[in-house]
Amino acid sequence: MSKLFEPLTLRQLTLPNRIVVSPMCQYSSEDGFANDWHLVHLGSRAVGGAGLVISEATAVTPEGRITPQDLGLWKDEQIEPLRRITQFIQSQGAVPGIQLAHAGRKASTWRPWEGKHGSVPVAEGGWIPVAPSAIAFDPQHTRPTELDASGIAAITQAFVSTAERALAAGFKVAEVHAAHGYLLHQFLSPISNQRSDQYGGSFDNRIRLLLEVTQAVRNVWPDELPLFVRLSATDWVEDGWDVEETVELAKRLKPLGVDLIDVSSGGTAANAEIPVGPGYQTQFAERVRKEAGIASGAVGMITDAAQAEHIIRTGQADVVLLARELLRDPHWPLQAAEALRDNVSWPAQYVRAAHRDTPLRKPLSFE
Repeated sequence: MSKLFEPLTLRQLTLPNRIVVSPMCQYSSEDGFANDWHLVHLGSRAVGGAGLVISEATAVTPEGRITPQDLGLWKDEQIEPLRRITQFIQSQGAVPGIQLAHAGRKASTWRPWEGKHGSVPVAEGGWIPVAPSAIAFDPQHTRPTELDASGIAAITQAFVSTAERALAAGFKVAEVHAAHGYLLHQFLSPISNQRSDQYGGSFDNRIRLLLEVTQAVRNVWPDELPLFVRLSATDWVEDGWDVEETVELAKRLKPLGVDLIDVSSGGTAANAEIPVGPGYQTQFAERVRKEAGIASGAVGMITDAAQAEHIIRTGQADVVLLARELLRDPHWPLQAAEALRDNVSWPAQYVRAAHRDTPLRKPLSFE
């Protein structure tokens, strides 16, 4: 068996393979509710053979949404539609995961396909975002309100309450989103955090909120289930958050009960020049895994079965997370298994199309 298709046990949960559906915002909710689009989007990737299917960034408060159309889990009524999805994912042999998120100063923006950049005006359904400091992401984004102590405490509690609802909805893995320039990353980075209190200034102060949120979520997330944290390893700009700080932060997250660091990059600096290319972030996942002594996930431009196998086999990461490639081909894991000569079963409904002499993309003949 290839390393990519070896099971991975974290606490008392076993992933059937090392392929993870990376959180991908769909911007398709009304009032934060999941709907048929989310069922088909996430469910089809479970059918396609991924071991862990993580939902898109799920807002812990209405104000924490990236767009007004983001998925959310800030009230109990949002649980049941998500439970329908987690049950289907599990019925296909995959594990359902959820990413808990707050967008901070990057909240209240337009959906990408609407052709507008920056913040949605309050008059058109937007709101004033909150952040560690009153610094806008760029000139097209609304200047956020700086969070005070009570606001910070309320957000920590919102993460906890959402984690409890996620458990009720049937999710088995929770991931705290502290990357891509969203709220918890904004506290980490000196670019977006210019506070002078206990949550700003020094490294210890800037990481304080993430440590508090992580500890609070771990306290309500069952001991037998894994907790992930997604970090941006670097801001890709001078004087920003960097990989050395990421490694040190990972070392401090591990004793709090974090089981895996999902290692991405960027998102805080609008002017960052990112050298995007195949596996461009894998080096960061490898450093976190080896230097912090914690499991890691590699994400970013992973498109080929041999490439994914190499990442796992050489110990650069414990899992690979795919996004765009799984949009292009929801059955990428099953195709990868064939490419790696692994004996992985296709769904019974697709078996006739899965034979090597009848590729999936060739239309079925009906008798």
